[in-house]
Amino acid sequence: MTDTEADTQAFWTDVDRHVLRYGTPFTPRIITHAAGSHVHTADGRRLLDFTSGQMSAILGHSHPDIVATLGRQAATLDHLFSGMLSRPVVDLCRRLAESLPAPLEKTLLLTTGAESNEAAIRMAKLVTGRHEIVSFARSWHGMTQAAANATYSAGRKGYGPSAPGNFAIPAPDAYRPDFTTPDGTLDWRKQLDHAFGLIDAQSTGSLAACIVEPILSTGGVIELPLGYLAALKRKCEERGMLLILDEAQTGLCRTGTWYAFERDGVVPDILTLSKTLGAGLPLAAVVTSPEIEQEAHDRGFLFLTTHVSDPLVAAVGNTVLDVLVREEMDQRAARLGTHLRDGLLGMQKRHEAIGDVRGRGLLQGLELVLDRTSKQGSDEMGTLVTRRCLELGLHMNIVQLPGTAGTFRIAPPLTSTTEELDLGLEILDRAIGEVTPRYLAT
Repeated sequence: MTDTEADTQAFWTDVDRHVLRYGTPFTPRIITHAAGSHVHTADGRRLLDFTSGQMSAILGHSHPDIVATLGRQAATLDHLFSGMLSRPVVDLCRRLAESLPAPLEKTLLLTTGAESNEAAIRMAKLVTGRHEIVSFARSWHGMTQAAANATYSAGRKGYGPSAPGNFAIPAPDAYRPDFTTPDGTLDWRKQLDHAFGLIDAQSTGSLAACIVEPILSTGGVIELPLGYLAALKRKCEERGMLLILDEAQTGLCRTGTWYAFERDGVVPDILTLSKTLGAGLPLAAVVTSPEIEQEAHDRGFLFLTTHVSDPLVAAVGNTVLDVLVREEMDQRAARLGTHLRDGLLGMQKRHEAIGDVRGRGLLQGLELVLDRTSKQGSDEMGTLVTRRCLELGLHMNIVQLPGTAGTFRIAPPLTSTTEELDLGLEILDRAIGEVTPRYLAT
């Protein structure tokens, strides 16, 4: 055994002995460094990253502007007592307000998506004086208490009862419609009316908020139909509820606009941002109106954390905005997204196992099925394609949930080149072509 082989074996032995598993299988490679659209392994391989890390590194890995900001800011001001404010924090709050429609003007800076959703739900409950929360049955909003209570795609079993007053409504899945029009397409209006009929029947009269993603990512890259968000906002207003939009993965240019909700002309009462805001660094935000913020303050809103308003990551957030504006990343994501989608649609014509292609901008979903009539998915087939992609040099992320087994969530960095997208498409095409015919034949 060589020294390198011994070191690798020792690494995985340490993993088995000392790393607590947290719900996702570990990629069987030791990652040593990353740059741009690629991550590099200890055995000298370079993997094209089609997930932007954890769907976060929208400017690629180790972007030079972010590296420079981290060095400069860490050397001058990194962390403060939570009641102290610094220029990077206030500048970022102001700049987020400038990027958003009125009345979204007041921002709280935190660390993770779960934390920002926790704060948003807590604020909504306090401001409305109610406690009931509605979210999609295929939602993912995080693993802290209130966020986990509003998450239905995974992680609900074995932990005891969730908080009272959490309700799920069906996601408007156009590929697998439950309510249909005469031509067989999804009748999302009827579905939404039915869903809120059930909510009204179950509610104790204490509906506080509805929290949703404009595109359900972990739920299978399900895009809300045009008009749905406006109808949902009306449902909320009719019941005195607040609408919280979780744009952890869709915010800041990924879908081809600065925020995904812009397409619908609907402004949420509370907006949460995370992953993309820090471009891979732990930074999140809750943004709301002055009126809601004032009411929350008057009622004693408390969300004091160790890293609230930290200057180091706030400085990174400002740099992210600098790059997004300078490089016109919304337009770039729209162009690259069209290129990526065209490639996926072409692939669908070549492979019977590809049942659906969906998404927006540089957040695309590709779903593998056993056959296009039944639309039955397969965890195993998706896993085999993922494994083959990794062998060929492409890191992919697959959603393995009931009803969506085999959905690839494709989210390359906004800094990707067309050549990198073409390489990823070529590898995915080859992996599907090698794996699925043999699998379907068995």
